[in-house]
Amino acid sequence: MQAAAPPTRSPWLFGRNLDLLAFVGPVVVAIAFVLIGRAVGLRSTPPWAFLTCVIVVDVAHVHGTLYRVYLDPAEVKRRKLLYLGTPLLAYVVGVALHLSGGALRFWRVLAYFAVWHFVRQQIGWVALYRVRAGELTDKERKVDRYLDPAVTYAATLYPLVYWHATLPKRFSWFMRGDFFVVSQRVGQALLPFAHAVWATLLLGFALRQVQLFATGRTVNVGKVLVVSGTALLWWLGIVHWNDDYSFTVTNVLPHGIPYFVLVLLYARRRFTDPDAAPARLGQRFFAGGVALAFLALVVLAFFEEWAWDLYVWHDHEPIFGEGRVLSPTVLAFLVPILALPQAVHYVTDGYVWRGRENPDLRKYL
Repeated sequence: MQAAAPPTRSPWLFGRNLDLLAFVGPVVVAIAFVLIGRAVGLRSTPPWAFLTCVIVVDVAHVHGTLYRVYLDPAEVKRRKLLYLGTPLLAYVVGVALHLSGGALRFWRVLAYFAVWHFVRQQIGWVALYRVRAGELTDKERKVDRYLDPAVTYAATLYPLVYWHATLPKRFSWFMRGDFFVVSQRVGQALLPFAHAVWATLLLGFALRQVQLFATGRTVNVGKVLVVSGTALLWWLGIVHWNDDYSFTVTNVLPHGIPYFVLVLLYARRRFTDPDAAPARLGQRFFAGGVALAFLALVVLAFFEEWAWDLYVWHDHEPIFGEGRVLSPTVLAFLVPILALPQAVHYVTDGYVWRGRENPDLRKYL
């Protein structure tokens, strides 16, 4: 009797169509938005782009941490110190930064923290695809163990080096001046080397995929899509184009949309699992389906941005109304509160998606 063939391992994280929507869709939409915007003369982010890209995608995805952690009592209980201590520590550090060095010091620290989070998320997607394809235990893929993270770091870090070496720019991460300025002499010495490393690693990664295909071995299509999309959009948004609108669109769409797919898929399966520990509040958010759960995050994001604009930024009066001017001392205690969702998201995200440390991930993803 012939033995049954082993089950075929899917190369996709969520399924082909959903993966293409999550990782290719944002790249296509971002480039289309920018090209159309530049054709009509957009350089700063208009209200419609602020609403759709910043509030609906960027700010709302940060609140997805609620579904992954804080609306799941069993998860909070599992790592109380991390989940309850992080907001407290982030607030204390934020106030201390504000009082000791003013708003710029606070935003500078948060900006570099955010940058590292954005970079590491791309590293994480590549790692997940490698795990999914079984590459970690494949001896013939040893070179990929080093090449894949190296090229992903290059795809993100080279544009950041270019950014620092060519300041001032027409865009910023949070506020003007939040990145350190690299001297012209250092920049001129550093940029050619960084560019050479970036180009060499991208070429090496491309040739590696050609070699795999030519020798009849499987090309990890999802991994290639993530690396290619990351390299393209980070280069376009930071190096090639130099305006706030282009940076905003190419920065937030490929970062936030895949995260929505991940967290909403996980949370839906977790909160609708009849055998799981009860999580009544989380279950209520998903009782009406994923669309309503997503809408709840958007509503939270809108009210957060309303508070930011009312008390801090005063940039979008047509949307949020006339702002209020507060004293620096009051802002030193208020701003770290408003920034808590971001800070907590940056910290906890480095822990909650690691397979070995989170036994429920394999079950629900």
